[in-house]
Formats: sequence, structure tokens, C-alpha cells
Amino acid sequence: MKTKDLKKGKYKASQKKTVFLTGIGGFIASHTVEHIIKNTDWNIIGVDSFRHKGDPLRVTDIETFDPKRITIHHADLSAPLGERLEARIGRPDYIISMASESHVDRSIEYPVPFIQNNVNLVLNMLEFARKVKPEIFIQISTDEVYGPAKPGQLHEEWSTILPSNPYSASKAAQEAIAISYWRTYGVPVVITNTMNNFGERQDPEKFIPMVVKKIVQGEVVPIHGTPGKVGSRFYLHARNHADALIFIIKNLPPKKYGQSGVDRPDRYNVVGEREINNLEMAQLIAKFLGKPLKYKLIDFHSARPGHDLRYALDGLRMRDLGWIPPVPLEESLKKTVQWSIAPENKEWLV
Repeated sequence: MKTKDLKKGKYKASQKKTVFLTGIGGFIASHTVEHIIKNTDWNIIGVDSFRHKGDPLRVTDIETFDPKRITIHHADLSAPLGERLEARIGRPDYIISMASESHVDRSIEYPVPFIQNNVNLVLNMLEFARKVKPEIFIQISTDEVYGPAKPGQLHEEWSTILPSNPYSASKAAQEAIAISYWRTYGVPVVITNTMNNFGERQDPEKFIPMVVKKIVQGEVVPIHGTPGKVGSRFYLHARNHADALIFIIKNLPPKKYGQSGVDRPDRYNVVGEREINNLEMAQLIAKFLGKPLKYKLIDFHSARPGHDLRYALDGLRMRDLGWIPPVPLEESLKKTVQWSIAPENKEWLV
């Protein structure tokens, strides 16, 4: 990290590396904070508007929270950071651009403010990166930019971008803008695409905590699909996602535009260990809860165009480079379910 002297307009170097993490109050970001604090000596500076789904308790309640290593700033990322806040942030070594609105239903209902928010915030972060020149700028993206995957198909890095809904379109726009800053301004962009993350402290609008909540309350669980054709995903615990980000930062320095044979930035798929359909996931959750599953198949795609039945990424590249998800799917799912129903954690299902 380097801190800025406002009067002299210079940056002063410090010894430890610093990560600037946007959307620090978000679910995945909180696990990224926890994993970084536990597995590195890096400091973290986070920023969040807390206008959407961000919650500061996600960070301050983690076991590894250390106010000496974690700084949180409250700011609207859809607007420029401003000179004073930029000075307080200083010059981070690594930027992880994670903040985004991420709920498909909300993007379909309110597409204009949804897309404007996601586009504006990435523009502001890339402009900040132009000034401070980090070693790496990781743009967090999603499998959904590729659109639905046909049965047996796995989208590789740089597959055709074909988003189905305003959310995935906004993420594709973020990628395109980041690529343009890589080519035009030399921002050291790396794009990661991941799938459905799950874990502790996730908002109950998401599938897994929603299923936990409904099973506990004896309610019917809506399952995306039709008889013989149930939607599926590659689920990934958020700590595995965080582990992949650390692996990339430590081992995979970003390529620069103009290098021999380089015409695009690095892109990595961060993939869970296996595919599981939505009904199987609900059945696993019910087993871990020791309760019966009541469910109803609902064809969301026919009712609301823009929902995709299946997403799937090819994770071979990251595996070939040496990254292995540290926590197995069923082990991490069982832990998440048990954590969610503990009396001290039930507030997260509200």
C-alpha cells in the first residue's frame, strides 16, 4: 500500500500489501475478507454504499475481524470516490472490483437503475485504478454472461457472451469496459467468472438460504424446472472463491496489452467441484436439516423470460494452473446449513 500526502501530492510506500475491495459488506466479499485475513498478512481497505444488500455486520462479526488490518469506508460507488476518500485509500497494491447488484429478479423488475448502478461503479473503480496503478485489477464476473448452457456444454474462458437478462447484461458491460481500460490505459485487468456462490451470511433471497428457511418453517420450496428437466448449477462455497482470488494474485501476474501474442486480458473460470440440480440441492439441504422436503416445480423461464435453466463453466484452466478448491461441496454445504439454523445466526435468514 501507499498513502497519499495531499499537500505534496506524493505516495509513501509501506511494507505490507493492501487490497482495495469494493462491496465489502456483501456476502462474497465478507468471505473474501475472512480468507485474506486468515491466510495472508495483507491489509484490507473496503468500501460499500450499504444501499443495496451490503451489511457491515458481515465483516465486523467474522471471527478474524481485525480493525488494525481492516478499514471500511462508506461511499456511493456509482459516483466518483472524491479526492479526500482517494487520499485515505491511498495506493492499494491489489484492487478487487466485486461490488454489484446481483439479483436477476430485481434486474428484470427495475432494469434501468440496476444497469446504471453496475456500469457506473465499474467505471469509477477503473478511473481510480488509472490514477493509482495497482499491480492487478480483478473484475469479478459471473457465468451468466455466457447465457444458458446446453446439456453437457461447459463454457470455456472467452466463450461467446450472450446474456439473457439485465443483470447478466450489466456484468457483460462491466467486462467490456474493463477490457477497454486494459487496452487503452494499461490497467492490469484480470476477469474472473464464477457461478452460484453459497455460504454463511448469505441473503435469504438467494436459493440455498431460501431453501433452508422454507424447510425449517415447513413451507413449500419452489424449484426451477419442469418434470424431467430441472435447472442445475455448479455451486461454490464463497471461501473457495476467495481462495481462488488469492491464488491468482500470488501466482498469475496480469498480461499487458502489446505483449507478443497478447490481444486480451487474462480470464479465469472459478468453478465448483460438480454440477448439482436444484432439486438435488434442496434434498441435500433437507437431509442436513433432518426435515422433510415439500417442493413444487415452477417453470420460471416461461413465467418470466430471462431466467436460464442451466449455467456451466469449464474449470480446467485453473486446475491445470494448480488451483484446487480447498473445501469439498457437501462438507461446506452441511456446515453452512448447520450454521444458518444455530440460534445465534438465525437473524441471517430474516
